[in-house]
Amino acid sequence: MKHYIIPIFIPHYGCKHQCVFCNQRKITGLDTPVGPDEVANIIDEHLAMITKPRHVEAAFYGGSFTALPLKMQTLLLQPAFQALKTGKIHAIRLSTRPDAITPEILKNLLALGVSIVELGVQSLDEKVLILSARGHSVGHVVSAAQVLREYGFTLGIQVMPGLPGEDMNSITKTASRLLSLKPDIVRIYPTLVIADTRLAKLYQEGKYLPLTINEAVRRAAFLKLLCENNKIKVIRTGLQATEELANQSVVLAGPYHPSFGELVDAHLFDLLVEKFISSRSGCPELTIHYHWREESKVRGQANANTKKWKSVYGLENIVFVPDGQVSGQVVLEADRTAYAINKIMLTV
Repeated sequence: MKHYIIPIFIPHYGCKHQCVFCNQRKITGLDTPVGPDEVANIIDEHLAMITKPRHVEAAFYGGSFTALPLKMQTLLLQPAFQALKTGKIHAIRLSTRPDAITPEILKNLLALGVSIVELGVQSLDEKVLILSARGHSVGHVVSAAQVLREYGFTLGIQVMPGLPGEDMNSITKTASRLLSLKPDIVRIYPTLVIADTRLAKLYQEGKYLPLTINEAVRRAAFLKLLCENNKIKVIRTGLQATEELANQSVVLAGPYHPSFGELVDAHLFDLLVEKFISSRSGCPELTIHYHWREESKVRGQANANTKKWKSVYGLENIVFVPDGQVSGQVVLEADRTAYAINKIMLTV
């Protein structure tokens, strides 16, 4: 059954920190506190739009939910909890800061039906956390992950490639520590320069250089491949496309793309095919078998992968056959040789 997420944004309401990259009001288009009546209305509005059976989750995003006063957390969760008890929704999730987790808070969340907690970790390099003014340490992340596990929550981790001070050594450090936390799910959001943030000021002063789209795709693909090869599910790469993010007065710079996740998957398919054809010189034709749902990812956006394989490796003809049975895998045929390859066979 497909998932349906009911997004409920709490714009910077509970967070006591101002990270260099953050302006929740610009991102969400909201600048007023959300109350329990509005939460109930949001849930009802979304439920009215669902026409097919779905696994429905109410998701509280932004605002560092568990940094809110405990009474406010309870008031906001009550409408979702009532919907959960009556079977209208099937789960409640929220995102929060790693340093806003205590046993008292978690007991309250459990009593109100929350089962999934995502930590806005962003980086697991102390230097990057300091330069980004996160206000928490790697130690906070480790402690929060441990206690969430102890209380039985599904653990999510959110990371942001491209933060100030990050390089490939840093992203590798983050990846290694991320695996040691063993989260159930991961989100990967490349860093964007949002208007009216300290990062915007640094960018305008020439003190911060955002990632290009290509470099952001490579770093996100590296993290996604490493997670999936260790049986950690990556549930999103890139921010959900919105009118606010498409507005150039909101996103001043950085690797925003409405189909960023597809670009990442296309890059991984490019690596799969290159692994095969790079070892076969003078091969004029290649046949690629793939799952029919992944045709655009295999070909690449605007046929970018197809064009690259032809120009770089001299392929005269590429035949695409959408008869694959396994998502994330391709079967390649050339010179009467067939070879099945998937992401696990890629090195990171």
